[in-house]
Amino acid sequence: MNPTGQLKKEHEAISVVLDVLAAISNDIEAGTDVPVEHIGQVLEFLKVFADGCHHRKEEQHLFPALEAAGIPREHGPVGVMLAEHDLGRTFVRRMSEAFEELKNRRPNAGARFVYNARGYANLLRLHIRKENEVLFPMADRVLSTDTQNRLVQDFDRLEEEEIGHGVHEAFHTMLKQLNDVYCKV
Repeated sequence: MNPTGQLKKEHEAISVVLDVLAAISNDIEAGTDVPVEHIGQVLEFLKVFADGCHHRKEEQHLFPALEAAGIPREHGPVGVMLAEHDLGRTFVRRMSEAFEELKNRRPNAGARFVYNARGYANLLRLHIRKENEVLFPMADRVLSTDTQNRLVQDFDRLEEEEIGHGVHEAFHTMLKQLNDVYCKV
């Protein structure tokens, strides 16, 4: 699989967690008790898988390769993606803060969590669409086969050495369980 194919596959997993996050947000808003471990698992996924792995692959490997191939960072698609990654981190940080308050049953913590969860989900859904429909096809056109092969190796190394052996698989198992709880009709 080429590097953009790997990233699209990860987008599918991220999209599932966004669906779970939406369902959890609806439950919180409705006053339904949501197990704190489920919220914790979603936040861990967003921090480790979405940001620590997926966005890192893009920021440390794909985006520099695109810049080297002539795709501009400033006033270009790479700069937009980086700005959106930063905004996403802000939403996740605020969700985490609200989650800590939610565990301590602080007033309005649920509303703050939901507000930031929905902001994050809206941002990420649009972000994924831009990458899948614009940036990744552009990358497939401008990156040589050798560069794409190197990127796949870099992605695999990042996953194994920095994220950890088996972590991806564990997240996919957790996602399936959360999806079964919150998104099965």
